[in-house]
Amino acid sequence: MAGNGWPVDVHPLPPLLHNQPQKIAGEVEALAARLATTYDAVAVGYADCGTYGALDEVCTRLGLRRLAGLHCYDLYAGPERVRRLFEDEPGTYLLTDFLVRSFARTVIAELGLDRHPELRDDYFGHYHRVVWLAQAPDAELTGLAEEAARRIGLPLTVVPTETSGLERALGVLLSDLGDRGA
Repeated sequence: MAGNGWPVDVHPLPPLLHNQPQKIAGEVEALAARLATTYDAVAVGYADCGTYGALDEVCTRLGLRRLAGLHCYDLYAGPERVRRLFEDEPGTYLLTDFLVRSFARTVIAELGLDRHPELRDDYFGHYHRVVWLAQAPDAELTGLAEEAARRIGLPLTVVPTETSGLERALGVLLSDLGDRGA
């Protein structure tokens, strides 16, 4: 995606906010307020991500645009495909490349499974499979995805997605900013 030549600066928020989505809207609001003093336009590179509309409320109040979708999975696989994955197997746990790379930290350590493996069934007892929405699979990521699924005791399904959906969504978001005279 770096080759798109989009004239943007990226100001990331901590990825672990996804473990506490109730904090995302507040963190986005604080960052947007800081950036508003430097930039003519600010866009939010989040889907709803479990904020249940709180992020949309912040975006509406501050006049910001955000990525479309309920979550990043929609951006990679498309909302219809994600819906079908859940319909085919309601007990589906989704991974992205980021989650595959960071699984030991963002899931195992953050949930305490490294210290309390007996909690596995509390967290994952109702899941039946792991689906990796593979944006850029390679041997290393494949091994990490297999390890992640093994650590939570579930079979792994790999669904190639690439990044074209995310790129299209970013293009729309940035186009919308341009249309608003930013």
